[in-house]
Amino acid sequence: MPTSVLVLYYSRHGATAGMARQIARGVESVDGCEAWLRTVPEVSADHAALADDVPSAGAPYVELDELTDCDGLLLGSPTRFGNMAAPLKHLLDSTSSQWLSGALSGKPAGVFTSTSSLHGGQETTLLSMMLPLLHHGMLISGIPYTEGDLVRTQTGGTPYGASHLAGADSQRELDEVERNLCRAQGQRIARLAQRLSA
Repeated sequence: MPTSVLVLYYSRHGATAGMARQIARGVESVDGCEAWLRTVPEVSADHAALADDVPSAGAPYVELDELTDCDGLLLGSPTRFGNMAAPLKHLLDSTSSQWLSGALSGKPAGVFTSTSSLHGGQETTLLSMMLPLLHHGMLISGIPYTEGDLVRTQTGGTPYGASHLAGADSQRELDEVERNLCRAQGQRIARLAQRLSA
């Protein structure tokens, strides 16, 4: 059976979704690995949001069993005041049964984000996303400086995980360096998942 890496993200304007697709390409460039590209539905502040079972476009919604069944996880969110977006946090808040059973313990994980401004909380968002994963006992891996693009980047990219500068209008496309770092992060988690699941 192939090693499975769940690439789970929330995206509002498409930038984080674009990163997720590049990360999935990195995962699938590793022989014997497959990426499960999944998203989460919106949440509402004043009532229970009722989303369709299947989104009208893009990746399907994640099922909690996929968190249990995957061999590795890459978690992505746009930044919201230096933190992850509410829909992704809402999903993580619903993983008590996985925490109680230790279903995610020992699996490799990484995080990625997109921001409107260069200093808009990329690193704090990535760190905030790591906290629940650490509580689950996951093994967090970032991007090492042996990836030459990490030293050269002038937009997105951190040792904590891939990042992207989307611009004030959230329309800036991923540049070559950002794409390279996304794919490198996908490859890294895929290789770790392969070794650990063996």
